[in-house]
This record gives sequence, structure tokens and C-alpha cells, in this order.
Amino acid sequence: MNRRAFISLLGGAAATWPLVAHAQQPAMPAIGFLHSSTPESFADRLRAFHRGLKDTGFVEGENVSIVYRWAENQSDRLSELAEELVRRRVAVIAANSTAALPAKAATTTIPIVFLAAEDPVRTGLVASLARPGNNLTGINLVSGELTAKRLELLLGLVPAVARVAVLVNPAGPSTETQLRDVEPAARGMGLQINVLNASTSREIDAAFATFVDRRPDALFVAADIVFTSRRVQLANLAARHGIPMTSATREITEAGGLMSYGSNIVDANFQVGAYVGRVLKGARPADLPVMQVSKMELVINHQTARMLSLTVPDKLLALADEVIE
Repeated sequence: MNRRAFISLLGGAAATWPLVAHAQQPAMPAIGFLHSSTPESFADRLRAFHRGLKDTGFVEGENVSIVYRWAENQSDRLSELAEELVRRRVAVIAANSTAALPAKAATTTIPIVFLAAEDPVRTGLVASLARPGNNLTGINLVSGELTAKRLELLLGLVPAVARVAVLVNPAGPSTETQLRDVEPAARGMGLQINVLNASTSREIDAAFATFVDRRPDALFVAADIVFTSRRVQLANLAARHGIPMTSATREITEAGGLMSYGSNIVDANFQVGAYVGRVLKGARPADLPVMQVSKMELVINHQTARMLSLTVPDKLLALADEVIE
């Protein structure tokens, strides 16, 4: 082989080396993010999820990609969206409470990390909290168990309450548990309750319209993602009717509700992100026990209290994790 032919051959081989090296680089893993609501409604929670990922060494766009699927408050779309993520062959699926069961139905092999508002054992997501089994694990929010405490705190702020309207989403994953808890708790405190069903914006308007003829002393909003996504509407209607409103999530209080008491949702989403990162590093969901959120928070909107001519007792101000002025 003459010198010119050898140099040409060497140059041709060198030109292919970057292509070969590129082909040998591992593909960036993809996370499927399945949520029943909208990205605009849950920006803080999404940021917390990203922080959890980063805490385990993963940054979107650098060493992991995320395929987002939002159901836009149309829960009947979740099964289709979950199946789409399965077809995309994502490495792991992160699913919110409403999306967890559709995700489970869509795959028995892709790991799923859920955020559950209801007992995941009772709903059939996992076999046990300590040993989830199969391809699911996640974070369990304490919601229904706090119902009596929310009523107690409401009475502490509005002691003249006698009649309480309870707003629930009839299709919500934890509605049955919350109704089971709120009725005996209310009776024990001498409260009369009136349960109102709503799962859409129009139905929320209709529920508040009943206050004209049957005005409650306070509104108890059940823990449900539909209500969190409609928090501005709820706050505006409560202000219009002059109704003290208590809920489970701080977002509703930040929007103008009177008070909230419940699991720290932002911290829970951080934990979901961290669990997803651990799965990406090779951990098996069956070996990761379901974590129960132990961090609770009481948030009081002092501005709303003043608007309702309510004086927040010093005891409650001392207990509050945050007071919005």
C-alpha cells in the first residue's frame, strides 16, 4: 500500500471515530411525569420535584429528560396518557394521586413512584407500606386522618361556628375517607354539616349559590387536587359570600382562603423527585418502603381574617407555620 493510500485510509477511519464514540454513549434516561391537573396550577410542586431530582444527581436537560403528560383536570384521559408514556418506554413514571392507579394499570414493568393522598394499601397500589412489592412505591400524604384536627382549628379561629358546608369532589380518591371522618368529628363538636358535591368550575359555582338560601357559618374544603387547581375561584367566591374557608392545602390559603392544615405538599413532591432519582440509579421500587409525610403545616391568612372581622387568637398565631399578612 503506497503512502497516499495509507493516509487516506487513516483519515477515513479517524472520521468515523467520533460517530462510533457518540453511538457508544448511553442514552439519556427519560422520566414520564403523569399528572391529573395543569402545569400552571402546580408550579411550586413541580419545582420541588426538580429539586428532589437534583438532590440525587439528576438535572433535566443535562443527564435526564422528562416527558410531561397533564390531563388538564380531565381524569378520564389519564389511562390514555399513561399508556402513551409506556409506549415511549420511559425509565420511570412519576404519578400524582389521581394518576397512580391508571399508571399501575398501564404497566407491570416500568417503575412507578406515586404521591398518594389515600392509603395506598387500601386502594390497592401496594401490598404494604414496608414492602410495596411489584413496580410501585412512593409517598403517602396524611389527609383524611387530619379532618378532625382541621375542624378543631376552625373552631379555634371562628368559635361561633355551628353550621359547616363540606365541599367534596365525589370522584376524588380520598373523598370516601374524608366523609367517613368528618361526620363523627362534627357531631363530637356539636356541628351541623351539609355536604356539597363539586368536581368542575360550574359545579363549584352552583355549590356556592346554595349559600343564598342556606348560609353556613364556615366552609370546609376537602383535600382534593381539583379544589387546589380551582383555588382562585374558591377564594373569590368565599370572599364574595363572606364565608370563612378552611382547607387542606396552603395554596388555597395563599389565594385568599382563611386557613389550611395538612401535609406539606411541597416537601412531599421533593421526596417524590428524590425517590425517582434513586430508581434511576438502580433501586427497585419493591425495596423502597412507602414514605409517609410526617411534616404538617398550619397556614393562616391574616389579611382574610381581618376582612372577615375575625381576631386570630395568639395561641393559633403561635401554632401557625406561616401567617400571611
